Amino acid sequence: MAIQLGTALRNARLDQIETTIGTSPILKIRTGAAPANCGTADAGTVLATITLPSDWLAAASSGAKALSGTWQDASADATGTAAHFRIYDSGGSTCHLQSTVGQGSGDLSLDNTSIVAAQQVNVTAFTLTDGNA
Repeated sequence: MAIQLGTALRNARLDQIETTIGTSPILKIRTGAAPANCGTADAGTVLATITLPSDWLAAASSGAKALSGTWQDASADATGTAAHFRIYDSGGSTCHLQSTVGQGSGDLSLDNTSIVAAQQVNVTAFTLTDGNA
């Protein structure tokens, strides 16, 4: 049998993610495949840079934690196809999370993955789910 965690513990682990990363982290949406892990150097072109709200994730519930507030870049940095994202601390120096981007898919969903410089970019969905249920 695999280890199973109760909902309260799963929620606490998820809430710790936001505490550890801190308030107003920076989300960068990029082209190409994500690097091997957060410790690997950035890859791809930065298409959009979003300073997330101070309280950027809702409180964990039922082992999941979703975006809170508006995640939007009023003017994209470059033109390209969004493929992965990285979330950094508020100083923009330490990568804490990374994964795929899609339109109605991926771990972070956008209203449009075909981004043109200066267009508005909107994140439509993002949820972290803790395993070991």
